[in-house]
Amino acid sequence: MNIADIATQDYIEVDVGTRMGKVRSTFENGGPKGIIVKNDGEYEGVISEREVLQSHVEDDAKVAALIKPSRNDPSPQVDREEDVRETARLLIESNSKVAPVFENGDLWGVISDDAILEAVLENLDTLTVEDVYTADPVTLQEDDGVGKAINHLREHGISRLPILNENGYLSGVVTTHDIADFVIRKNETTTTGDRVGDSQRLLDVPVYDIMNSPVETTTLDASVETAVETMLDQDFAGLMVTPEDDDRVVIGVLTKTDVLRALTFTEEERMDVQITNVSLLDTISRESVHESIEEVSDKYADMQVLHAHVRFKEHKEKLRGTPLIHCQIRLRTNKGQVAGTGEGYGAENAFRVALEKLERNVLEVKGVTSDEEYRGQLLRKLNEL
Repeated sequence: MNIADIATQDYIEVDVGTRMGKVRSTFENGGPKGIIVKNDGEYEGVISEREVLQSHVEDDAKVAALIKPSRNDPSPQVDREEDVRETARLLIESNSKVAPVFENGDLWGVISDDAILEAVLENLDTLTVEDVYTADPVTLQEDDGVGKAINHLREHGISRLPILNENGYLSGVVTTHDIADFVIRKNETTTTGDRVGDSQRLLDVPVYDIMNSPVETTTLDASVETAVETMLDQDFAGLMVTPEDDDRVVIGVLTKTDVLRALTFTEEERMDVQITNVSLLDTISRESVHESIEEVSDKYADMQVLHAHVRFKEHKEKLRGTPLIHCQIRLRTNKGQVAGTGEGYGAENAFRVALEKLERNVLEVKGVTSDEEYRGQLLRKLNEL
């Protein structure tokens, strides 16, 4: 399937100097799903409806404020006849929700992640949530502060955190947008008068005060089709995964990105390695990333890697011009999921730290599995006595 019938011409063009307030009002009034940004008539980038409405860039700021830094690649340019699977891969690797579509070299329209999911929805009934979800999510307690939530989101390169109550049960979820909404709203009321300085205490506010509740959940045996339908209908980017018999216990997270990534899985002999924010690669190549992960996998032949995902995220901090990069490597294997994370100045340093942690975690999983196998053999022998 290609995207010829999925892409849409429902977009507008604006110059990088256009006020955000003007663009935002266009979307709020039921306008198009995306905007193409140009600079003196030349394509500069693309912004989705969600990015515009949920951004906290002031109305007087220019559209250029939402465009990626010039040193990074802009959103991928997709051919109108491109394969759906390859388009999904391009969106994930560029960490984009929408991309421009070209036909015969000319700008034709836009394609969004939601449009792809809607087009393949009926084909997703063959997959279960267990096939594509992210296990062992990072969680917070209700009384943990907003500052801790920000640190977790930053450290793990994620966009949402399940919140647990004092009994360890799922009670809410906090996303990056929830935190941004809260901080912006509070800062607007703590800049004058007796409340000057209150903003310093915003990071100590419990996440309970800003979390979303109740939480929309799904189960491991649910079809991905049903889960995606819920996300599209409710305009959620993700769902919490719980056991079928207890929706109070969170065991994973399912996001639209997880589903898009599943669409890119192949049956090639070579391991499928996917990189998000590939434009951040500096002194390390895509091929080197692939080979390094294969080396770790090859050391443990009994652990078959079905898919590998490497995600880079840039922080504002720099050292002699080199940005601090967060890297997460996650392997989907026949023995479950295993991951490693790390930070360093430059993508290569961050990747090496994450790779080292990944290998340690793989060894731990392998050791636990071996212990369980040995325990089973021992019990069988005891039963035979």
